[in-house]
Amino acid sequence: MPAETTRRRGAALEAELLDAAWAELAAVGYPKLTMEGVAARARTGKQVLYRRWGNRAEMVIAALRHRQGGSVADRVPDTGSLREDVLAVLRMMAERQRDIGQDVVHGVLAEIGEQRVEVFDIMRDVMTTLLERAVDRGEIPTADISPRIMTLPTDLVRNEIVMRSEPMTEATLVEIVDEVFLPLVRGK
Repeated sequence: MPAETTRRRGAALEAELLDAAWAELAAVGYPKLTMEGVAARARTGKQVLYRRWGNRAEMVIAALRHRQGGSVADRVPDTGSLREDVLAVLRMMAERQRDIGQDVVHGVLAEIGEQRVEVFDIMRDVMTTLLERAVDRGEIPTADISPRIMTLPTDLVRNEIVMRSEPMTEATLVEIVDEVFLPLVRGK
């Protein structure tokens, strides 16, 4: 009597698909990553992937979030200090860059499409949370600052990631926070 096959569904199926996407990405790199390759690795059809993600960039972002326990918005730091909170966010961004590599960063940014807005909105929301906490602690006078200043640290890190081929250094992150961002939000 043949073994009964169980149809994979829900969160378990999605986790398997994301694990397969990450494994395929590691095996072939972003330029050669295809939905067909991921589907074959996951033992499913590519339509199963396309029902969840519109393209390979969306799938890779989902796989990265799955691997790292969610997006930055799911892990907003609360260290008790605006400086340390912002540094923690920037370190998460730098860690992601190191984790996925430049070819993946550039490929995803080139293909992300409409989801690009969501990525930027996530960081604005994270920074809003950090600034509101800092106001409550009395570290800064107001969280009512321009959106450009609010996201300046994450925008500068994103720029460094895109424009440079080497991983971000701790010194660069500290410089962004101490010499650019904090003087702006503290009004000094």
